[in-house]
Amino acid sequence: MLFVLSGLLLSRASLIGSQAMAAALAISLVPGSLLIPQAKADEAEPKLLFQLPPPAPRLFAITPERRALLNTIRFAEGTWAGGDAIGYRIMFGGGLMPTLERHPDRVIRKSGYASAAAGAYQFMPFTWLLASRTLGLQQFGPDVQDQAAIFLIQRRGALALVDQGLFTPGLAAKLAPEWASFPTLAGRSFYGQPVRRFESLKRFYEDNLAKLRGLQPVAKAEEPSCEPADSLRCRVEALQKLP
Repeated sequence: MLFVLSGLLLSRASLIGSQAMAAALAISLVPGSLLIPQAKADEAEPKLLFQLPPPAPRLFAITPERRALLNTIRFAEGTWAGGDAIGYRIMFGGGLMPTLERHPDRVIRKSGYASAAAGAYQFMPFTWLLASRTLGLQQFGPDVQDQAAIFLIQRRGALALVDQGLFTPGLAAKLAPEWASFPTLAGRSFYGQPVRRFESLKRFYEDNLAKLRGLQPVAKAEEPSCEPADSLRCRVEALQKLP
C-alpha cells in the first residue's frame, strides 16, 4: 500500500520504519531516573509469598453412645485391655507399638493369618491413610484413633444408628465390613475370620453405656420394719403380709 505525504510517495514499510525510529528517539530523551528496569518492574508486581495454613481437623463429638460403641469395637477386636490406654498400642498378634507417632504399617503373621492392622481399632494402613487424610489428623495417638474410628463408622452409614443408643443386629452388620470381628446378619464374619457373637457384644455395649451414662443398678428400697415388733399393730401387719 502506498501513502502520499508532502508530495512524497512513501511505502507502508518505510512509514512504519520512520514511526519506530521516532518512538525510539522519544524514549532516548526521557531521563534515566524515570525509566523502570525490567527486573525492578517484575519485582513491583504483587506476589503471594506465604502459604495458607492446613485445614483444621474435623472433630467428632464423643458422646456416651459413641464411646460405648468405640469400647465395644475394642472389645471385639481384642484391644479392650480393661479400658486401659495400652490398647491403643496393640498391633495384630498382640505386640505393642514402640511409638504412637505414626501407624507402624508392619505386616505380622500369626495363627495362619497375616495382617498390618494396628491400634485400638485395628486400622489397616490404607484405611488409616484414608481417615487421617480426610480429617487432617496427625500422629497416631488415642484421641486421633477415636476420631478416625468414628469417621469409619460414619462412612459405613451407621453413625445415626449409634446415636440412638441401641446395639442392634443391623448396626453390627453395617460395621461387619469394617471390623471382621463384628457379625453379619447371618452371624458370621464378613471376611471369614473369627467373630464375636452378637449377644456378647450387645451385653458389653449395654453395660458399658450404663456406666458411661452414670446409671448404676439401684437396690430395691426395703420397707421400714414395724416397731415395736410385739405390738398389736405390728402383729396385724405381719398377718396381712402372709401369702
